Amino acid sequence: METYTWLRAFADSWHLLFMFLFFIGVFVFILRPGSSKVHDETANMIFRNDDKPAGGNTGSVRESRPSSKEAH
Repeated sequence: METYTWLRAFADSWHLLFMFLFFIGVFVFILRPGSSKVHDETANMIFRNDDKPAGGNTGSVRESRPSSKEAH
């Protein structure tokens, strides 16, 4: 059996099974009980060193547009 044929047969059978089990394992790891605390901490990590809210104009669209009363 040639090397290519052997590797192709391996990739079509056992490696495909390994990749599928790894894919399912990642989802089980992410959705495991008790992992929400870790996910929440990771999601808020960028705000950890903020001491105070940003001052001045925050750049929102609502603040930069004149109100309907001011436009007329």
